[in-house]
Amino acid sequence: MGCCNRRCGLIAGAVVGVLVAILGGILIPVGDNIIKGTVKQEAVIEPGTTAYENWAAAGVKVYRQFWLFEVMNPLEVLDYGAAPVVIERGPYTYMTRYLAKDNVTFHENDTVSFLLPNGAIFEPSMSVGTEEDNITSLNLAVAGAYSVVPPELHILIDKMIYSTNSSLFQRRTVKELLWGYNDPILKQFVGFFPDYNKTYDGYYNVFTGKDDITKVGQIDMWRQSSLGFWNDTYCDMINGTDASSFAPFVDKEEPLFFFSSDICRSVSASYEQTVNLKGIDVYRYSLLPSTLASPVDNPDNKCFCSNMKVTKNCTLAGVLDVSTCQQGQPIYISLPHFLHGSESLVKDVLGLNPNEEHHKTFLDVEPTTGFTLNFAKRIQVNMMYGPSDVITNVCLIFPPLFYQTATLDDETADMFKKELLSRIQMLETAEYSLIGVGAAIFLMCIIAYLIVRKSHNQSKVA
Repeated sequence: MGCCNRRCGLIAGAVVGVLVAILGGILIPVGDNIIKGTVKQEAVIEPGTTAYENWAAAGVKVYRQFWLFEVMNPLEVLDYGAAPVVIERGPYTYMTRYLAKDNVTFHENDTVSFLLPNGAIFEPSMSVGTEEDNITSLNLAVAGAYSVVPPELHILIDKMIYSTNSSLFQRRTVKELLWGYNDPILKQFVGFFPDYNKTYDGYYNVFTGKDDITKVGQIDMWRQSSLGFWNDTYCDMINGTDASSFAPFVDKEEPLFFFSSDICRSVSASYEQTVNLKGIDVYRYSLLPSTLASPVDNPDNKCFCSNMKVTKNCTLAGVLDVSTCQQGQPIYISLPHFLHGSESLVKDVLGLNPNEEHHKTFLDVEPTTGFTLNFAKRIQVNMMYGPSDVITNVCLIFPPLFYQTATLDDETADMFKKELLSRIQMLETAEYSLIGVGAAIFLMCIIAYLIVRKSHNQSKVA
C-alpha cells in the first residue's frame, strides 16, 4: 500500500509539473498581450502617458554640431577660376532642442497641434574653438545675387560689390556666419540661420494614436496639408513622423518614413543592424543611397528635379534643390562631402572625402516602444554660384555642413530600462521560469516513479 502511495504521489507530482509548465506556456501569449496593451496605452500622445511626458517636454537633449568649410584659395578662385580648396573646421556645437513644445492644442479628430520653438546655446566643451573663430567662406549675398540675377545685369552687381568693398568670399566669425550679420550689399541681416532664436518650426498637427496606435506621431499637417513646394502630388506628400518616435512594435522588415523640415520633403530609412545602446537593444535605420539618387536611377525623384542646367538634365545624383522652400535662394542639400553623390561633385571641389561611417544619417529606434533613442541627422548645405566672367561653370560651394545628433544620457537610459524594459523582462522571466520549473518537477517525478517501480518489481521477484 505504501509503495502504491509513493507511486501515486510521484504521478501526481508529475501532473503538477506538467500543469505548471502549461501555465507558463499559457502566460506567454497572455503576457505578450499584457505587454502590448501596456505599451499601446503608454504610447498614446495624451496627458498622463509616458509618451506625452517625453513628447511635450524638451526630452532628450539635441545638439547641432556644425562643420564649416574654409576656402583656402579664394584669390586663385577669383583671379583664375581655380577649383576651390576647402578644409573642414569644426565641430562648433549648440544645444538646439531644450524648449518645450508651444501652443499645444488637442482636437476632436484625435490629433494634436503645436509649434516647435527654435533655440541655440553654444556648448564650448563640445566645440573645437569659440564662436569668434574666423572662417573664410562664401559671401552669401554676392553668390546669391549672381545666381538669381540674369547675366546681362551682372554689371550692376559688380558695381555694388565694388562700392561696398565686398567679394565673392569673406572672412567672418562662426557666430556671424551661422546666426547672421548686417550685409553691406543687401542692407539687411544675413546668415545661414538668421534670427534663429526668435523662430518656430511648424505649425505641426500630428495624430495622437488614440483611435489607431499605428498612426501615433504621424504628421497630418505641417503648415498645411501638403507641402506645395514641388508642384507634384507625390513629392508634396507628408509621410510618417518627425523621426522622434514611431508606432510601437517596429517591424524591421518595413522601412520607417519621416518628414524633415530642414530638407522640405519626406524620406524613408531601412533597417541596417541591431546595436546595443547603453544596455538597450535598438534597431539602427539609415537612409538608402537612392534617397538622393538621380531620377535616372530612382524615377521617384523625378519631381524633385527642377533645374535642368544645374542637374545636367536630371542626371546629377546626391543633391536636392530646396530653393522653392528657401524664398528662392539657390540652396542645395546633400549628405556631407557629397556622400552617394555624382563623382563630378567631389572632383569640382578639392578637399572632400566622403565616408559612409562619418557622413551617413541614421536612427536608433527601440523596437517595442518605437521611441528614437539616438540619431545622427547629417546634412550639408550648399549654395550654387555661377556662371560669371571668371567662373564659367555652374558650381556648388559649401557654406556650412551640420550634423544634428541626440542620444540618451545615462540617467534617462536607466529610467527607460527600469520603467519599461525591466517590467517586460520580469514578465518574460516569470513565463519561462514556470515552464522550466514545471518541466523539472515533471522529469524528477517521472524518474523517481520509474526508480520506485523498478525497486517494487525487484522486491516482488525476490
